[in-house]
Amino acid sequence: MLSHETPATETSPLTTRRGALGTLSLASIGLAATSTQASAFFFQKKDTPPVVEVKSGSSVPARRTGNAIQAASFNGLSGDWAATQGALLPEYTRYLASLKLQRLEPQQVIAAHAKQKGAVWNRLPPKQWWTRMGYTLRVVDRIAVYLNMPVEDIVSAYRCPVYNAQCEGAKVGSWHQANVAVDVKFPTKASYITAATRNLRDRGLFKGGVGGYGSFTHIDTRGVNVNW
Repeated sequence: MLSHETPATETSPLTTRRGALGTLSLASIGLAATSTQASAFFFQKKDTPPVVEVKSGSSVPARRTGNAIQAASFNGLSGDWAATQGALLPEYTRYLASLKLQRLEPQQVIAAHAKQKGAVWNRLPPKQWWTRMGYTLRVVDRIAVYLNMPVEDIVSAYRCPVYNAQCEGAKVGSWHQANVAVDVKFPTKASYITAATRNLRDRGLFKGGVGGYGSFTHIDTRGVNVNW
């Protein structure tokens, strides 16, 4: 896996779909340069989603149906892992649901945290950092809306330090550890997503890093534009 500090080798921006770009109102959004801001720059939050109860040993992410949040089983999510997250898991699920993302489901984000490398498990991010990921997820969701595609998979989001150390190619200072980065797949070539994301970023959608990999695109909101 390439390092997130690897210099860019692909610099050609996406040149199609320019007419549709106006519907994004990117210039009027005025996104902040820092990754820690999580203002509602895409959607106004009006409704508070209902509580999602989590039972120890069960599969627990939530599924959004309209404005409702339903408790749902999720294949591949360890009940033991869910139990170790305690009350933080349903609270984080509610936070993700409150973002009201159009093309990205809360359970996709949660599943990215419930992963294991050898004997080391990842975990949910610290609560005080949740809004950082909210900012990044809104960027990903806006890209998906623009491309009119679903988000196929969040390969990686927050990585706790011990888990990050087990990830091949990950740096000690990985932006995943700061909870401002995601590795994301869409149902098309990753090179297309990488080019489209750079194009939208350069037009003012956000400031951050965009990395191209064989099967996914890295997107972070570090506040400085970097390509690799």
